[in-house]
Amino acid sequence: MATMFHSKALDMSAFNARKSAQVIAFLISKSGATSINVLKAIKLVYLGDRCSIEKFGFPILDETRVAMPRGPVNSTTYSHVNGEFDLDACGWSEFLEDRAQHQIGARRAFELDELDELSDADIECLDEVWGRFGHMNQWQLVDYTHDRSNVPEWEDPNGSSKPIPLERIMTLLSIGNADAQAALVEDHRHIDRVFSSLRS
Repeated sequence: MATMFHSKALDMSAFNARKSAQVIAFLISKSGATSINVLKAIKLVYLGDRCSIEKFGFPILDETRVAMPRGPVNSTTYSHVNGEFDLDACGWSEFLEDRAQHQIGARRAFELDELDELSDADIECLDEVWGRFGHMNQWQLVDYTHDRSNVPEWEDPNGSSKPIPLERIMTLLSIGNADAQAALVEDHRHIDRVFSSLRS
């Protein structure tokens, strides 16, 4: 069956699919296996962003986050996992296999220096998240992330989805001047878009 690529009008210039794939490849390497459950991966990606925001004021990945019935989700990463984009063209397939049932696998075992989109700060956060949550299965992570005592920015979308503003995450993580910090993240996003357009 032919893959149906994403057709929504969406500015993808700020989203780094290659980096997103490397985040999941890193998590697979931490597991000691060759693949990881999709739902578990998606939860850990969100928690990695949350950790990075708390520690450094910036998420690892530049994308929209949404509240869904099973907790918060990095929306564009999830769409890539589901094959809704051209995964070869964006660099995703360099690191990850296509989703198979409920698993997503790494192309091969990667050395850390091959995951060149990940900064030391990114790796620090992903290591911390794996240390805290890597032992949990996908359903335990669902329970954890849709418990508002753990992830207070999540709100029940009543069977649908609703955006989780970056400002809300920052405010609930007690980031000082959350609005200004979120605007700074947006400024960096704009700069990335400019450089991306110059390279294309």
